[in-house]
Order: sequence, then structure tokens, then C-alpha cells
Amino acid sequence: MTYRSRFSALWLPFALLAFIPKHPLEVVMSPAEQQLRTLLVTYETSLNAGDAGRIEQLYAEDGVFMPAGFATASGRPAVRGAYDAVFTNIRIAIHFTVDELTVKGDVAYARTHSAGTATVVATGASGPEANRELFIFARGANGWKIARYMFNKAS
Repeated sequence: MTYRSRFSALWLPFALLAFIPKHPLEVVMSPAEQQLRTLLVTYETSLNAGDAGRIEQLYAEDGVFMPAGFATASGRPAVRGAYDAVFTNIRIAIHFTVDELTVKGDVAYARTHSAGTATVVATGASGPEANRELFIFARGANGWKIARYMFNKAS
């Protein structure tokens, strides 16, 4: 092998490196996906703050909250009451991770899981909190809202 062919063989991999993007590839989200992820972050922040009033506004007028082990709350006033009851009894500090987000026209769903802690207000006892969640969203005149939400413990 000549000097020139060895040089070419060594040079080629370095030349190819010049064509690799300098920044990691970014996932391009649609405006709807961005809006839904923002809605989920707002929900998480409101949940952690114990802000039932803000959470109520994130739901559609006919929204439904289906917490594991508790009665279903249908409509914004009932949803607000359910969250008020939750926050009277526990404080939550969790983070949601989006596992799947699908948008189909004016309807979307997100499958998530969450982890963090829950603290019993009456005793101050705290422990781990982890769930899996399913959000169904509807887009209306006021943008994306939570239409249905349920969660349970992973087995």
C-alpha cells in the first residue's frame, strides 16, 4: 500500500465526520403536540401546588376525572370538588413522563407515568407515589382541554 492510498484510507473517516450534524437531532413536534405537552406541564405544576381552581380550568366543561378507588367526577364543578377533597387530605409532589402522545384531529390522548411523593396532611407521613395515567383531550374554541383522565397503580 502506498503512502497516498494509506493517507486516503485514513482521511476518509475524518472527512465523513464533517457531515455529521453538530447538534443532536431534534424531535419536531406539531403545534398540537407542543400545546398538549404544555397542558400536561401546567397540570403537573397545578397538582403539585394543590391548585384545584387552576386544574378545573384545564378540564373541558363536560370533563371527567376517574381516580382509582374513588367516585367518578363528571363536569367541571364535580371535578373541582374531587380535587378539593384530594388536596384536603394529601399533598402531592410528582413528575409526569409522557410515554405516548397521539393527536387525531380535535381529539388526542396521552399515556403517561408519574413518580414522586404523597404526604398525608393530617399526619405529615410521606411516602412514594407512582401511577400510570391516561389523558384524553378535546380541542374546542378555548384550545385543548382534558376531556377524560384516569390513573391507577401499576401492578
